[in-house]
Amino acid sequence: MHTCNELALLTTTYRWRGLVSLILLLAYRLVGAQPTNNVEWPAYGNDAGGMRFSPLKQIDTSNVKKLAVAWTFRTGELELYKGTYAEEKAAFEATPIMVDGTLFFSTPTSRVFAIDAATGQKKWAYDPDVYLRQDLSEITSRGVSIWPATTDKRASAAMGKRIFVATLDGRLIALEASTGKPVTSFGKEGSVDLRQGLGNISVTSPPAVIGNMIVVGSSMGDNQRFNYERGVVRAYDAISGALRWSWDPIPRTKGDVGFDTWKGENAHQTGAANAWSIISADPERDLVFIPTTSPSPDYYGGERLGQNLCASSIVAIRASTGKVVWHYQTVHHDLWDYDNAAQPLRFTFIKTGKKIPAVAVGTKMGHLFILHRETGAPLLPVDERPVPKSTVPGEIAHATQPFPTTLPLLGLQKFETWGVTPAEKAVADQRISGLRYEGPFTPPSLQGTIMAPGNVGGVHWGGMCYDPVSGLLITNVNRMAAIIQLLPREKLAASVKNNEELLRAETGMQAGTPYVMKRSYLFKIGKEGITMQTPPPWGTLVAVDLTKGSLAWEVPLGYMMDLSKYPQAKEWGSLNFGGATVTAGGLVFVAASLDGHLRAFNRQTGSLLWEAALPAGGQATPMTYQMNGQQYVVIAAGGHGKLGTKLGDYVVAYKLP
Repeated sequence: MHTCNELALLTTTYRWRGLVSLILLLAYRLVGAQPTNNVEWPAYGNDAGGMRFSPLKQIDTSNVKKLAVAWTFRTGELELYKGTYAEEKAAFEATPIMVDGTLFFSTPTSRVFAIDAATGQKKWAYDPDVYLRQDLSEITSRGVSIWPATTDKRASAAMGKRIFVATLDGRLIALEASTGKPVTSFGKEGSVDLRQGLGNISVTSPPAVIGNMIVVGSSMGDNQRFNYERGVVRAYDAISGALRWSWDPIPRTKGDVGFDTWKGENAHQTGAANAWSIISADPERDLVFIPTTSPSPDYYGGERLGQNLCASSIVAIRASTGKVVWHYQTVHHDLWDYDNAAQPLRFTFIKTGKKIPAVAVGTKMGHLFILHRETGAPLLPVDERPVPKSTVPGEIAHATQPFPTTLPLLGLQKFETWGVTPAEKAVADQRISGLRYEGPFTPPSLQGTIMAPGNVGGVHWGGMCYDPVSGLLITNVNRMAAIIQLLPREKLAASVKNNEELLRAETGMQAGTPYVMKRSYLFKIGKEGITMQTPPPWGTLVAVDLTKGSLAWEVPLGYMMDLSKYPQAKEWGSLNFGGATVTAGGLVFVAASLDGHLRAFNRQTGSLLWEAALPAGGQATPMTYQMNGQQYVVIAAGGHGKLGTKLGDYVVAYKLP
């Protein structure tokens, strides 16, 4: 039995305990704390369809300015480049995946690392020992894949989870996710030779995982000859490594899809049209969406006249059989290197209140196509418009090209010259004097053609992300023009001699055709940085409202000139490579620009909310996950040899204090 004083003390104690509990509960809610369970990022684009959307919102518009480095991991990659030319071509473009509390990613030389998602401590590493002195067009790897896919119920993990990496030297390798050791029962001691029967191909993007299938494309150099390696897409059994099917974008025999759209004696011996970018999957519909590219060579199609289906197309293939379900061509008879570089984005399109399974396609021309996922039919109007004719003997440019009519056109759609000063504009004017330009899709020519948009975008391999809450499709774009000139092979020496601009330009021999290709870009490099010779902004971040069919906002992305001399360059934007990620916290995270910063923008307005300098160039796409109740944002910072950004070997994680 309690006395009155004891009862009073007990009551007061319980009241204080209740008040403290209430305060703690309110504080927990106010800071947006989340349950302690982990939220993963299990594929390159988070989901198999590449939406790059995260439901996490612990980091939001109100607190993103507090982001700080949580940990930094170094791969030691630069040591491998010594004594080789790798530094000139290497680019750390990987987006890690996060599964079971572990980050998995690949380096430019196809090494694979597993590190603790909370601490950044190494768990294991695997080195496929790629020989860097071989002829490699690119030295990069955009990531790895895990099998079974975490959201695909058709596959079983009874045999243990596997990490798949496709390498620069054309191997598909299966590793035990827990140890990093090769799965010896897969292929030959854990590896399948992708070069067998195809030649000198590489792979620079993560394979697609659907059911028990691993679907892989290929990468190869451009413009070397017309009958380049075949751009075959193949599917392998995830357990045994056995080949299940292969599909060639270029029809080789009568009856193949699009056979009659390739004209000429040599047309069916054309190479490439390969899928070097990221393949998307729809496990529910048993479909993979293949982004194909320009046939070889990129800038002369006289050996492959006609429309050229299924090159420069999005092709839906039945994953279980390898049969083509539908195809949609974004460029007819491609003469501009307008590869489908961006991952096809699988999402649900809302049209007149109805939910429709869709695929969004963003192109180097800055065109956005919204296609029905099951049929490939455009869900928004597309016009076939007349485009300029070719003046090159032996070439016949396609008479029309597809133009979306209700969505905004992105990137450099109207060409004019520009300079920081009138004198520099005069230099740009002089440079284009005598060149051909008649708007988009002006074909290459003997006198030289201005190509706008250029072959680096519009929308490039960094791709797009989609916010299902607001209906915004968000992407970063480039605005840079190129100059393409075809030189008759028999007159090549005379054309080049004493022509300094031609000597500096990139050369494509295009063997087997009458012409050699020369390519350069409308910019100049000086002590103040890179200056485009077309009006700024030169790189932007864009949000398109797909429901309204309008531009929601567009802002400059980064800078690439010395701000001490040109403070206005912050409004001029930057050439950029690498994509963006959007979160339910109302944020868009993106690096990509040449100035070496990771940034966070307001999803609804495009306003810049936070930026942080990276230890090396950030030409990669960031990702985000939750570990032990804490949200992290992670990016690979390793630079880009061809762009000249600072090289490094960093993976950097940020979180709130």
